[in-house]
Amino acid sequence: MLFLHRKLAFSKADPLADGLGDDIQAEQAESEHFELQEQLDGSLAEEWEEILKDARKDPTFTYVSDDE
Repeated sequence: MLFLHRKLAFSKADPLADGLGDDIQAEQAESEHFELQEQLDGSLAEEWEEILKDARKDPTFTYVSDDE
């Protein structure tokens, strides 16, 4: 029996094992931390569209892309 058939397996890599998970938890525990929950429900995009509609009514309104 020269060859033993053993399966070689690696454990899954933990992306937070380098201390990133600890850093994230520490930042979330800060009193001044913020979360971007408003973007997830789409209301921010709707509000921005309303702002743009109002801005387009202004005769002096220009798009940033028009400046090029």
